[in-house]
Amino acid sequence: MDITRLGFGSWAIGGGGWVYAWGPQDDDESVATIRRAVELGINWVDTAAIYGFGHSEEVVARAL
Repeated sequence: MDITRLGFGSWAIGGGGWVYAWGPQDDDESVATIRRAVELGINWVDTAAIYGFGHSEEVVARAL
């Protein structure tokens, strides 16, 4: 598997409302940002279940 040296970290797109959150995020802007990263050649999206308790995965799924 080949992945880009630079990846897209999705912690912040998990949104707000929990102790480790980055604050409120706009899901549509997050989707647009992920899509732009892919257009620019990024093929590695980092995510984890703790990022917004699964919300970041939902946003990544929408984008891809």
